[in-house]
Parts: sequence; C-alpha cells; structure tokens
Amino acid sequence: MKLFVALTLAALALLACSKKDDAPASRAAARPEQFARGEYLTQVGDCYACHTVRGSPPFAGGLDMPTPFGTLYTPNITPDKTHGIGTWSADDFWQAMHEGKRKDGAFLYPAFPYTNYTKVTREDSDAIYAYLMSIAPVAQDRREHAMRFPYNRRELLGGWRALYFKAGEYRNDPAQSAEWNRGAYLVEGLGHCNACHATRNALGAITRDDDYSGGLIPLQNWYAPSLTSSREAGLGDWDTKDIVDLLRTGVSARGAVFGPMAAVVQHSLQNLTQVDLQAMAVYLKAQSEPKAAEPWRAPESRKAETGKLLSLGAQVYKDRCESCHGADGQGVPRIYPPLAKNQAITMTNAVNPIRIVLNGGFPPSTEGNPRPYGMPPFYQELSDEQVAAVVTYVRQSWGNAAPPAWSVDVQKSRGVPAD
Repeated sequence: MKLFVALTLAALALLACSKKDDAPASRAAARPEQFARGEYLTQVGDCYACHTVRGSPPFAGGLDMPTPFGTLYTPNITPDKTHGIGTWSADDFWQAMHEGKRKDGAFLYPAFPYTNYTKVTREDSDAIYAYLMSIAPVAQDRREHAMRFPYNRRELLGGWRALYFKAGEYRNDPAQSAEWNRGAYLVEGLGHCNACHATRNALGAITRDDDYSGGLIPLQNWYAPSLTSSREAGLGDWDTKDIVDLLRTGVSARGAVFGPMAAVVQHSLQNLTQVDLQAMAVYLKAQSEPKAAEPWRAPESRKAETGKLLSLGAQVYKDRCESCHGADGQGVPRIYPPLAKNQAITMTNAVNPIRIVLNGGFPPSTEGNPRPYGMPPFYQELSDEQVAAVVTYVRQSWGNAAPPAWSVDVQKSRGVPAD
C-alpha cells in the first residue's frame, strides 16, 4: 500500500492542470492600466508556450504533453464562457495561482507550477487576470487528459501538497539589495526557472525554492544544467552583461541557447525589460557555488577505449565542425558558439551535445539576434559511434575535461523529437 501511494504521488506531481469548472462566478472589474502590465507578466511567466498550439489562436490550450503516465492537454485560458475561463472571477484566478486550486476548490496538478506562482503578489495576479479577460475568447473545447489509473485521481494530491507545498507570496530579504530581491521574485515566482533547473526527489517534488542544481527534463531528453555548479552552467564567473545578453537574445560571448531554452527566450525572456533582466542576472549570479569543481579525470580502465574515440572524433571534427567552430574550438563570437571551455558542452551528462549533433539547432530569433546562425543535423550522416566520438573529442579538447559519450548514449537520443 505504501508503495502504491508513493508511486501515485510521484506521478501526480508531473501532471498538468486539469479541466476547469464552469460554475457561474462574478468577474471583478478590471482597470485599463492593468492590461499592459498583465500582458507583460504573462510574458514573464511564459504562459503562451504551454497554452498555445502552433498555428492555433493564442492561449486556446490543447497542447499535448506526453508523460510516462499518459498524455495531458493544457487548458483554454481565453475568456470564452463555455470552453475557457470566462466565468472565472479575479478571486478564482488568484485561488489557482496562489493556492493551486481550481474554481470549485479541487486540487490542481503541480505541473501547472503553482508551487512557484504562489509567490506572485495579488496585484500581479489581478493584472494577469485582467489581461486574459481582455483578449479574444476562443471557442475551442478543452481536451480531456488521457492519463492511466491511478494517476487521474486528483484527490491523492492532498498528501503530496502536505509534504511539498506551502502557499505564500514572496517576501523580500532585507539583507539583500532591491535589485537582488526583484530578481528573486521573477526567477522563483513567475519565471519558475527551477521547474526545469532543479533536482526532483522520488515524488517529483523540488524541496528547496533556491534549488538550481539541474535535472533531466522527462521525455524531452534534454538536460537542464545546474545554474550553480561551476562544472555546469554556474554563472558566478560570468559577467552580468553576458547573462543578460543570453537571456535577451539567446546568444552571448559565453555561448548560445538551444532546445527548450531557445523557446523560453523567444516567447518570454526577450520581451522583458532591461531592468528586470539585469535583476534576474544579479540574482542568478549570486546563486553560484563559490568554489570551483574538482576536475574530471578519466578512469584508467577505459583510457584505451576513450583514446580510440578521441582519434575518430578528431577526424570527424576536422571534416564536419572545424570550418565553423575553428581548429582551436573558439568559434566566432555571437555567430558560432565557442566549444573551448564551454560549460554547456562539458556537463557531466552528455545528452545535450549529443542531441545538438544529431538534430542540429538554432538559437531563437530575437530582436537582438533576428537572423541567428544555426547548426545542421548530422542524424543521417554520422553513425552512433561517430557521434559519440566527436562529442567526446569536443568534451576533452582545448582545456575541456568531461566524461566521454558512448554509442549507447547516442542510441537513446535517436528517435526522440527534436523539440
């Protein structure tokens, strides 16, 4: 019985918010000045990404999200009274954001990140509500989740919430600057950065609000790097300007974003003000571990095998990569990312560089980088061994020191959708 409950709670922690109740409710009058503020805040929260299917009206929902426990579909959050949230009041919306409960009081599933959104102020929640009520309603029905039993039993979330959820707005830390606190409010709250960049426990929960230690994104097979570890994407030795550039444009002197993070920059971060991006950078930089990580060392038992990979990888790199990234791995600033001493390349988990070699990728098109240079896919051209070899070569050249990639690692990434 204990095992059943544990597995059930772990599964429910990965699910998305469910179908909303449409019982009549009064709508609070919105002030005109709230609309622009609310639109900006929906961009901070990246609401578009989850609640919009490509080619469909914004916020009409229906985006499928496969999970190990079935498929869930995001809800329509336009003000349509039948299919959306048109009968919700500002109080109903606040209850969802702050308490993780739908209009009738039933628990919402925490893949709708109310564990972060609870930190949002009532004023900001009301502004988001006002904006959503101002957009065109879309008569698009909400699709029912196709989840297997017992993961469709929302009442079991009560135990999970008792362990891992406590409602409460963000409170400023008096020991920190106003800029640091603004950054913390954005990163920990609407930005919900640790929804990807945190380590989850066996029940799928994040146990610390300031956990940015990295984690594998389920099913997408991308690794969201640690933002604190100096071995991964720890930002402590980054210039604040480089962090802001990366968040605003998707490229900087230190590297470029690909995969799920490219979509975050495109739909959300590029729209933020310079002041808010600066605050986020200050807060994130302050989270980095102060001490350098121990350098990785190859185990003696696999040195011969690794040596063969390096030899093959050097040839593949010369033939396929050198013309853009250079013989010295320095790349071309803001065009072709540097590979030498690039922490995105040298993380312990090699899945990201493997996926980039297989599927290619583009940084997002942003105002600051409207025509990004991309990398072609080598899915058809390179064997598993060649991909593993070139990734290993890059991870162990020009001062880089990271574990090798193996053919079995490449096999796991073949067939996984590119985004």
